[in-house]
Amino acid sequence: MDKNELISIGKAAKILSISTQTLRRWDKSGRLVLTTSPKGHRRYLKSEIESIIPRASLFSQAFEWVSEEPGQEPKKELYCQNSSDLQFRVKKLENQLSEIESLQTTFSLIVAAIGEIGNNSFDHNLGNWPDIPGIFLGVDLAKRQIVLADRGQGILKTLKRVKPELRNDEEALKTAFTEIISGRAPEERGNGLKFVKKIIPLAHLSLFFQTGNATIQLTEKDSTIAPIKSSRSFRGCLALLTF
Repeated sequence: MDKNELISIGKAAKILSISTQTLRRWDKSGRLVLTTSPKGHRRYLKSEIESIIPRASLFSQAFEWVSEEPGQEPKKELYCQNSSDLQFRVKKLENQLSEIESLQTTFSLIVAAIGEIGNNSFDHNLGNWPDIPGIFLGVDLAKRQIVLADRGQGILKTLKRVKPELRNDEEALKTAFTEIISGRAPEERGNGLKFVKKIIPLAHLSLFFQTGNATIQLTEKDSTIAPIKSSRSFRGCLALLTF
């Protein structure tokens, strides 16, 4: 490979699984070295673009993906387009976690939490995905992190169908983690995010979760549901599970 090979902004964005708008923001922040062609077109060193991939955390990749407009599919290895894809990835993850000695008593709970968060995205957006269907699912065993994200309708819009008095993302997020609402089919299979909340202390996990502009942070020592407002907002959901 030619170390000096130049590529277009579109090709660079595709390699990184981000939008061209995000790449332009990275330019302004000085994260990348921009080169211009003789005709004045924006160009990047392909070797530099490829070197960024391992430096970009899964969480930052997921955040960019769920926030960017217009949306595009993530890389194949990070994408579950349907629930069958999710089940396959969760089973693979279960096998990987079961081989980690320190997780022998908790790996099944971790897998259950991931499956529940992922299923929650599919259950509440089936047939109503605003743009890109499916979820982002990334696993970093070295950092002991698992990231999930979707570009769905978000919890507020979903819950307002059965609880129209909800006023904002913070109220909706608290409801999702604390209340069982009758008439919602997913509740019958494990109580959704309420089930995840119960797993956190049992499996010694921490969870960051955001929908819209509301976020929560749960740990094994503090599972209080107290949503706070974020300065950055997006339509769907984003979860970071650390084990």
